[in-house]
Amino acid sequence: MTSQVEQRMAEMGLALPLDWTPRGQFLPFRKDGTTVYLSGQICEWDGTVTHVGPVVDTPDGIVAGQAGARICALNLIYRLRAACDGNLDRVDMILRLGGFVNCRAGFAQSPAVINGATEVFIALFGDQGWHARTAVGVSGLPGNASVEVDAIVRLKD
Repeated sequence: MTSQVEQRMAEMGLALPLDWTPRGQFLPFRKDGTTVYLSGQICEWDGTVTHVGPVVDTPDGIVAGQAGARICALNLIYRLRAACDGNLDRVDMILRLGGFVNCRAGFAQSPAVINGATEVFIALFGDQGWHARTAVGVSGLPGNASVEVDAIVRLKD
C-alpha cells in the first residue's frame, strides 16, 4: 500500500532515494515514544554530493542551494519512512527543521536556502508540514555539501 504522502510525492514528480550508507558512525534516526529525531542529511544522491561548496550570494546561487535543500528533505523523508515502518501517513506533525548552509562569512540568505526543504515538507504534509526552524551558515559540511538539514517529527499514536 502506498501512503497518501507518497502519492502526493509522485504527483509532484518527486522520488525517494535508494538506500545508502551514512558517512559517519550514527543512527539515521532515533525514536522516543512518538517523537522521531532524524539525523542531518546532506544533499547526496546515489552516493554523490549533488551540490558542493559554499552557496554563493547570487540569485542562481540561492536557487541552487534551495535545490540542494530539497534533496536533503527527500533524504530525511526516506529515513522518516523507515521510522514509520513504511507508512508516512503515520506522521502527525513536522515539529522542527534545522538547516545548515555551507557559505562564506556574512552570507545572509540561509533562511531562503532552507526554504527549499521547508517547501517540500509543506507540500507533502500540508498544515502538519509547517514547523519551527533554524537556518544557519557554517564554514563546511560533510562531503563539502552545500546544505544539510535535520528534523524532529511527531508520529500519530
